[in-house]
Amino acid sequence: MSNFSFSFSSYQDPARKGFGLLHTFNDDVVKAGGGFGLHPHTNMEIISVMLQGKMNHKDTMGYAEVVEKDWVQIMSAGTGLRHEEHNIGEEDVQFLQIWIEPKLQNITPRYQKRYFPEAKRKNQLTTIVSNEEGITHCWINQNAKLSLGYFDAQQKINYAFPPLNKCVYVFVIDGSLTINGTILNKRDALGIWDCNEFTLHIEQESRFIVIEVPINH
Repeated sequence: MSNFSFSFSSYQDPARKGFGLLHTFNDDVVKAGGGFGLHPHTNMEIISVMLQGKMNHKDTMGYAEVVEKDWVQIMSAGTGLRHEEHNIGEEDVQFLQIWIEPKLQNITPRYQKRYFPEAKRKNQLTTIVSNEEGITHCWINQNAKLSLGYFDAQQKINYAFPPLNKCVYVFVIDGSLTINGTILNKRDALGIWDCNEFTLHIEQESRFIVIEVPINH
């Protein structure tokens, strides 16, 4: 089961073709025994943010991994790869599937994963994906940044970002928060652009993701 924020697969809406270079944002649930069979990708940055359950990953680069809650994985599809993902546990897998258009075309395909334990992320905005390489987050072939938030109620976060060619997409995993007067509840999202900063007010304990991407190439 998938909830699509933008046109994807059988869901097509001419008014919802992505947000800047954020091409796809799917809120996915995979039942026990279910999954996605071997299929191809080219020239796309594909990110999975695990929220619950246990899922395997196999690809034609030779990786055979298991990812669980609080793991993040990314593939730079580049010149082309194939992969499959299946729920190998007994509970539902819940994860966010995010596709971002790449900066450089036809690069050598690559895979990476990192672990971001929730207990170490309390009341801070944690970078999980960045265009700057490092050992504490995943690297992306694009001028983009993804951050996870996990905050107690009554916290305030001031978010500043480079205004040139940038936009920000905020998705609430659970809880409730307000951005510049707009209330977002569980599974709500908001796109922000043409500004230098904004403020998140946490109304209830909340988990959310912030995706910063260029508006265009």
